[in-house]
Amino acid sequence: MSAYNLQSITLPRLQGRSLKLFAAALETPLVGQALCARLVRDGGINQLHTTILTEPPTGHPLVVATIDGVTNGRQPDLTAAFQPPHATGQIPLHTMQDYAAAYCSGQITPEEVASKAITAFAESDRGDKPLRAIIASDADDLLAQARAASRRFQAGQPLSPLDGVPVAIKDEVDQVPYPTTVGTRFLGRTPAVEDATVVARLRAAGALLIGKANMNEIGINPSGFNQHHGTARNPYDLARDTGGSSGGSAAAVAAGLCPVAVGADGGGSIRVPAALCGLVGLKPTYGRISEHGAAPLCWSVAHLGPIGASVADVALAYGLMAGPDPRDPMSLHQPPVSLPDWAEAKDLRGLRLGIFADWFQHADAEIVAICEQLVTSLTAAGAEVREIEIPDLELMRVAHAVTILSEMAASMSNLQASWPDFAPPTRINLALGRYFPSGTYVQAQRVRTRAMTSFREVLAQVDVIVTPATAVTAP
Repeated sequence: MSAYNLQSITLPRLQGRSLKLFAAALETPLVGQALCARLVRDGGINQLHTTILTEPPTGHPLVVATIDGVTNGRQPDLTAAFQPPHATGQIPLHTMQDYAAAYCSGQITPEEVASKAITAFAESDRGDKPLRAIIASDADDLLAQARAASRRFQAGQPLSPLDGVPVAIKDEVDQVPYPTTVGTRFLGRTPAVEDATVVARLRAAGALLIGKANMNEIGINPSGFNQHHGTARNPYDLARDTGGSSGGSAAAVAAGLCPVAVGADGGGSIRVPAALCGLVGLKPTYGRISEHGAAPLCWSVAHLGPIGASVADVALAYGLMAGPDPRDPMSLHQPPVSLPDWAEAKDLRGLRLGIFADWFQHADAEIVAICEQLVTSLTAAGAEVREIEIPDLELMRVAHAVTILSEMAASMSNLQASWPDFAPPTRINLALGRYFPSGTYVQAQRVRTRAMTSFREVLAQVDVIVTPATAVTAP
């Protein structure tokens, strides 16, 4: 009998006035308690208390590598592995390698790219379906960065393969000279006074930091919706969603405004928009990339990472962003960043792909078909498929929901006077997060301990677990 038990759940579908009334009802003492209890029951969360758990709780999912990383002093080969078509056409979608080659040959300069980008931002937000990928950009700051990069190329001294390459930063990460609104209308009243560690590392590599990317409010939902800054739209079809919460980051890359952007992922917020916008997204191991300078929204599930136009771009951006940072203690448990000869690995013999068939097929038929094509191409290159099972996926789902909503509610607890300024979907999720008692949160962390053990056992049998990134196409 299969261990698969992940459920598709049905919760109320509300919009407009009914959505606002529901959010208000959840915030009233008696009615709110009753409604939250119903949501908890319908969402399957009560199983946290009906399941026998003997494991101790794990507060942070730190995984200490057993193999020391070795740096080889070389940047990885920038061969583009994937280049989807662009839709909006302001700037053709290019990889980092394309920018570096164009700069080195003198075909174009970073200053010219910056000027084109400023025009493209304005063009992308015109019409009745604005893209709303970039919500803040300072033309003077952007041109100043570009002039400095142009001088470095003229002198034959670029800082890295990222020098002069446009990069967008999700608006929950500090970047001078912008405020960090975290997708709200009341946070970020003043500009950041210091770059977050990831931004500082990208800036030191010469990245052309083009501005702040749109996001779902406080990153609490996996969509591009934002009623304050405008909803991020999918460049492939402006009537469809980008996914979220890093929707602006994905939209900026898919539209060709930049080849890479910084996102953040607590529950799919890099992987969902990357998938729905036809891109590559990486949610790194917990602690691999410093969280210093990112808004403290969900401490134990917080991951910063890159969204890019190609695997090569994501690998390079990750290599530049990752590494220990004394200002983030969680980042001090990982070995040095190492990407030795990864681009040369064309022969996949010996690579073991783990597939849990029931999980793999729990998605729209067209998604499953495309993913099966991927597996076929990997096996043709020598990879081996092994059947696996992962127990307790349904229990992991509800434990994750409790964890992220509880932590987000706690992170917003000192802003109670501003709760009415949140959009209704945010208020609903925060109300649910405030409802969970401490014992429910502890039970969720006991499930985390069990989950880490289960995945460790599976990954002793295989090198990779392959599954669709999303179960549905862009709504």
